[in-house]
Amino acid sequence: MTPALRGLCLGMLVICTACGRVGHIGRPPALSPVEQGAERAAMTYVVPADIDARPVASRASLWNGGRRSLLGDRRALQQGDILTVVIEIDEEAEISNRSERNRSGSESLGIPQLFGVPQKVDKSLPDGATLGDAVSITGGSSASGDGTVRRNEKLTLRVAATVVDVLPNGVLAISGTQEVRVNFELRELLVTGYVRPEDISRLNEITYDKIASARISYGGRGQISDMQQPRIGQQVLDAVLPF
Repeated sequence: MTPALRGLCLGMLVICTACGRVGHIGRPPALSPVEQGAERAAMTYVVPADIDARPVASRASLWNGGRRSLLGDRRALQQGDILTVVIEIDEEAEISNRSERNRSGSESLGIPQLFGVPQKVDKSLPDGATLGDAVSITGGSSASGDGTVRRNEKLTLRVAATVVDVLPNGVLAISGTQEVRVNFELRELLVTGYVRPEDISRLNEITYDKIASARISYGGRGQISDMQQPRIGQQVLDAVLPF
Protein backbone atom coordinates (compact mmCIF):
# COMPACT_ATOMS: atom_id res chain seq x y z
CA MET A 1 0.00 0.00 0.00
CA THR A 2 1.44 3.33 -1.04
CA PRO A 3 1.82 6.16 1.50
CA ALA A 4 -0.80 8.23 -0.30
CA LEU A 5 -3.36 5.42 -0.21
CA ARG A 6 -2.54 4.71 3.41
CA GLY A 7 -3.09 8.36 4.29
CA LEU A 8 -6.39 8.40 2.40
CA CYS A 9 -7.64 5.34 4.28
CA LEU A 10 -6.61 6.88 7.58
CA GLY A 11 -8.40 10.10 6.74
CA MET A 12 -11.60 8.26 5.80
CA LEU A 13 -11.44 6.34 9.09
CA VAL A 14 -11.11 9.56 11.05
CA ILE A 15 -14.05 11.12 9.20
CA CYS A 16 -16.27 8.09 9.76
CA THR A 17 -15.52 7.96 13.49
CA ALA A 18 -16.26 11.67 13.86
CA CYS A 19 -19.61 11.56 12.04
CA GLY A 20 -21.44 10.65 15.26
CA ARG A 21 -20.33 13.88 16.93
CA VAL A 22 -20.50 16.25 13.97
CA GLY A 23 -24.27 16.61 14.44
CA HIS A 24 -23.73 18.11 17.91
CA ILE A 25 -21.48 20.93 16.73
CA GLY A 26 -23.17 24.28 17.18
CA ARG A 27 -26.64 22.87 17.86
CA PRO A 28 -28.41 20.73 20.45
CA PRO A 29 -29.13 17.04 19.82
CA ALA A 30 -32.38 16.34 18.03
CA LEU A 31 -35.31 14.76 19.85
CA SER A 32 -36.55 11.38 18.67
CA PRO A 33 -39.67 11.59 16.48
CA VAL A 34 -42.77 10.57 18.40
CA GLU A 35 -44.61 9.37 15.29
CA GLN A 36 -42.19 6.46 14.79
CA GLY A 37 -42.41 4.95 18.27
CA ALA A 38 -44.21 1.81 19.37
CA GLU A 39 -46.30 3.85 21.80
CA ARG A 40 -48.08 5.79 19.05
CA ALA A 41 -48.73 2.59 17.13
CA ALA A 42 -50.37 1.08 20.22
CA MET A 43 -52.49 4.18 20.83
CA THR A 44 -53.81 4.17 17.27
CA TYR A 45 -54.79 0.52 17.59
CA VAL A 46 -58.56 0.09 17.17
CA VAL A 47 -60.15 -1.94 19.96
CA PRO A 48 -62.33 -4.68 18.42
CA ALA A 49 -65.12 -4.28 20.98
CA ASP A 50 -66.28 -1.22 22.87
CA ILE A 51 -65.60 -1.90 26.55
CA ASP A 52 -68.08 0.80 27.58
CA ALA A 53 -70.92 -0.24 25.30
CA ARG A 54 -73.90 0.85 27.42
CA PRO A 55 -77.11 2.65 26.60
CA VAL A 56 -76.73 6.38 26.18
CA ALA A 57 -79.16 7.04 29.02
CA SER A 58 -77.08 5.12 31.54
CA ARG A 59 -73.82 6.84 30.60
CA ALA A 60 -74.94 9.99 32.42
CA SER A 61 -75.26 8.12 35.72
CA LEU A 62 -72.53 8.55 38.37
CA TRP A 63 -73.01 5.06 39.75
CA ASN A 64 -72.46 2.79 36.77
CA GLY A 65 -69.45 0.51 36.38
CA GLY A 66 -68.01 2.01 33.22
CA ARG A 67 -64.33 2.99 33.07
CA ARG A 68 -65.15 6.66 32.52
CA SER A 69 -67.62 6.90 35.39
CA LEU A 70 -66.88 8.26 38.84
CA LEU A 71 -66.44 4.81 40.34
CA GLY A 72 -65.04 3.11 37.25
CA ASP A 73 -61.72 1.29 37.09
CA ARG A 74 -59.35 3.67 35.31
CA ARG A 75 -56.33 1.40 35.41
CA ALA A 76 -54.56 0.45 32.20
CA LEU A 77 -56.05 -2.75 30.85
CA GLN A 78 -55.81 -2.76 27.07
CA GLN A 79 -53.47 -1.84 24.26
CA GLY A 80 -52.98 1.90 23.99
CA ASP A 81 -53.69 2.66 27.67
CA ILE A 82 -51.22 4.74 29.66
CA LEU A 83 -49.91 4.07 33.17
CA THR A 84 -47.24 5.62 35.38
CA VAL A 85 -44.06 3.73 36.21
CA VAL A 86 -42.49 4.73 39.54
CA ILE A 87 -38.74 4.08 39.72
CA GLU A 88 -37.27 4.44 43.21
CA ILE A 89 -33.96 2.60 43.43
CA ASP A 90 -31.99 2.98 46.65
CA GLU A 91 -29.68 0.00 46.90
CA GLU A 92 -26.37 -0.61 48.59
CA ALA A 93 -24.25 -3.74 48.42
CA GLU A 94 -20.91 -4.56 50.00
CA ILE A 95 -18.96 -7.78 49.54
CA SER A 96 -15.58 -8.46 51.14
CA ASN A 97 -13.52 -11.60 50.67
CA ARG A 98 -10.13 -12.50 52.13
CA SER A 99 -8.05 -15.64 51.76
CA GLU A 100 -4.63 -16.48 53.17
CA ARG A 101 -2.44 -19.57 52.99
CA ASN A 102 0.94 -20.36 54.56
CA ARG A 103 3.14 -23.42 54.27
CA SER A 104 6.63 -24.14 55.61
CA GLY A 105 8.78 -27.23 55.85
CA SER A 106 12.33 -28.33 56.51
CA GLU A 107 14.32 -31.52 56.04
CA SER A 108 17.83 -32.35 57.24
CA LEU A 109 20.02 -35.46 56.93
CA GLY A 110 23.31 -36.04 58.68
CA ILE A 111 25.74 -38.95 59.23
CA PRO A 112 27.87 -37.99 62.21
CA GLN A 113 28.91 -41.56 62.98
CA LEU A 114 29.03 -44.49 60.56
CA PHE A 115 31.92 -46.83 61.41
CA GLY A 116 34.25 -43.85 61.24
CA VAL A 117 33.53 -43.24 57.56
CA PRO A 118 32.43 -39.55 57.99
CA GLN A 119 35.68 -38.73 59.80
CA LYS A 120 37.75 -40.22 57.02
CA VAL A 121 35.74 -38.49 54.33
CA ASP A 122 35.95 -35.10 56.13
CA LYS A 123 39.76 -35.15 55.69
CA SER A 124 39.38 -35.08 51.91
CA LEU A 125 36.66 -32.41 51.89
CA PRO A 126 37.37 -28.66 51.63
CA ASP A 127 37.75 -26.64 54.78
CA GLY A 128 34.47 -26.16 56.61
CA ALA A 129 32.70 -29.05 54.84
CA THR A 130 31.64 -32.07 56.79
CA LEU A 131 29.60 -35.19 56.20
CA GLY A 132 28.06 -34.82 59.65
CA ASP A 133 25.43 -32.45 58.14
CA ALA A 134 25.19 -34.00 54.71
CA VAL A 135 21.83 -32.68 53.42
CA SER A 136 19.64 -29.81 54.63
CA ILE A 137 16.51 -28.65 52.72
CA THR A 138 14.14 -25.85 53.74
CA GLY A 139 11.17 -24.42 51.90
CA GLY A 140 8.19 -22.18 52.40
CA SER A 141 5.35 -20.56 50.48
CA SER A 142 2.62 -18.09 51.26
CA ALA A 143 -0.36 -16.62 49.39
CA SER A 144 -2.93 -14.01 50.33
CA GLY A 145 -5.74 -12.26 48.53
CA ASP A 146 -8.22 -9.51 49.28
CA GLY A 147 -11.31 -8.48 47.34
CA THR A 148 -13.90 -5.81 48.05
CA VAL A 149 -16.99 -4.75 46.10
CA ARG A 150 -19.00 -1.70 47.10
CA ARG A 151 -22.00 -0.33 45.21
CA ASN A 152 -24.39 2.43 46.11
CA GLU A 153 -27.18 3.34 43.68
CA LYS A 154 -30.00 5.81 44.13
CA LEU A 155 -32.46 6.78 41.42
CA THR A 156 -35.91 8.37 41.72
CA LEU A 157 -37.91 8.80 38.52
CA ARG A 158 -41.46 8.72 37.21
CA VAL A 159 -42.34 8.07 33.59
CA ALA A 160 -45.55 7.45 31.68
CA ALA A 161 -45.58 4.17 29.77
CA THR A 162 -47.97 2.81 27.17
CA VAL A 163 -49.42 -0.67 26.93
CA VAL A 164 -48.07 -1.79 23.56
CA ASP A 165 -49.43 -5.34 23.61
CA VAL A 166 -51.66 -7.67 25.60
CA LEU A 167 -50.30 -11.22 25.77
CA PRO A 168 -52.61 -14.27 25.56
CA ASN A 169 -52.35 -14.82 29.33
CA GLY A 170 -53.44 -11.24 30.07
CA VAL A 171 -50.00 -9.85 30.90
CA LEU A 172 -49.40 -6.32 29.59
CA ALA A 173 -46.29 -5.39 27.63
CA ILE A 174 -45.39 -1.77 28.37
CA SER A 175 -42.94 0.68 26.85
CA GLY A 176 -42.19 4.23 27.90
CA THR A 177 -39.79 6.90 26.71
CA GLN A 178 -39.02 10.34 28.02
CA GLU A 179 -36.62 12.93 26.67
CA VAL A 180 -35.67 16.20 28.36
CA ARG A 181 -33.34 18.64 26.66
CA VAL A 182 -31.55 21.29 28.68
CA ASN A 183 -29.37 23.59 26.58
CA PHE A 184 -27.13 21.25 24.56
CA GLU A 185 -27.64 18.08 26.59
CA LEU A 186 -30.46 15.58 26.10
CA ARG A 187 -31.47 13.21 28.89
CA GLU A 188 -33.22 9.99 27.91
CA LEU A 189 -35.27 7.60 30.03
CA LEU A 190 -36.40 4.27 28.56
CA VAL A 191 -38.59 1.70 30.33
CA THR A 192 -39.85 -1.62 28.96
CA GLY A 193 -41.15 -4.82 30.54
CA TYR A 194 -44.18 -6.92 31.39
CA VAL A 195 -46.71 -6.27 34.16
CA ARG A 196 -49.79 -7.98 35.55
CA PRO A 197 -52.99 -5.91 35.53
CA GLU A 198 -53.64 -6.75 39.19
CA ASP A 199 -50.27 -5.21 40.19
CA ILE A 200 -51.36 -1.79 38.91
CA SER A 201 -52.57 0.40 41.78
CA ARG A 202 -55.84 2.31 41.87
CA LEU A 203 -53.83 5.42 41.00
CA ASN A 204 -52.83 3.70 37.75
CA GLU A 205 -49.22 3.39 38.94
CA ILE A 206 -46.81 0.49 39.17
CA THR A 207 -43.41 0.29 40.82
CA TYR A 208 -40.37 -0.96 38.95
CA ASP A 209 -39.95 -4.02 41.18
CA LYS A 210 -43.25 -5.44 39.86
CA ILE A 211 -42.13 -5.27 36.22
CA ALA A 212 -40.89 -8.56 34.77
CA SER A 213 -37.93 -8.44 32.38
CA ALA A 214 -37.60 -4.76 33.26
CA ARG A 215 -35.21 -2.76 31.12
CA ILE A 216 -34.52 0.71 32.52
CA SER A 217 -32.06 3.01 30.81
CA TYR A 218 -31.23 6.50 32.02
CA GLY A 219 -28.59 8.36 30.10
CA GLY A 220 -28.15 11.10 27.60
CA ARG A 221 -26.41 12.46 24.60
CA GLY A 222 -24.99 15.82 23.72
CA GLN A 223 -21.85 17.88 24.18
CA ILE A 224 -21.27 16.91 27.82
CA SER A 225 -21.72 13.20 27.10
CA ASP A 226 -19.33 13.46 24.14
CA MET A 227 -16.63 14.98 26.32
CA GLN A 228 -17.02 12.23 28.93
CA GLN A 229 -16.47 9.44 26.40
CA PRO A 230 -12.92 8.42 25.41
CA ARG A 231 -12.05 8.90 21.76
CA ILE A 232 -12.26 5.99 19.34
CA GLY A 233 -8.48 5.72 19.09
CA GLN A 234 -8.11 5.38 22.84
CA GLN A 235 -10.85 2.73 22.95
CA VAL A 236 -9.09 0.71 20.23
CA LEU A 237 -5.76 0.89 22.03
CA ASP A 238 -7.36 -0.14 25.33
CA ALA A 239 -8.85 -3.20 23.60
CA VAL A 240 -5.71 -4.40 21.78
CA LEU A 241 -2.82 -3.45 24.06
CA PRO A 242 -1.84 -6.33 26.39
CA PHE A 243 -0.44 -4.02 29.08
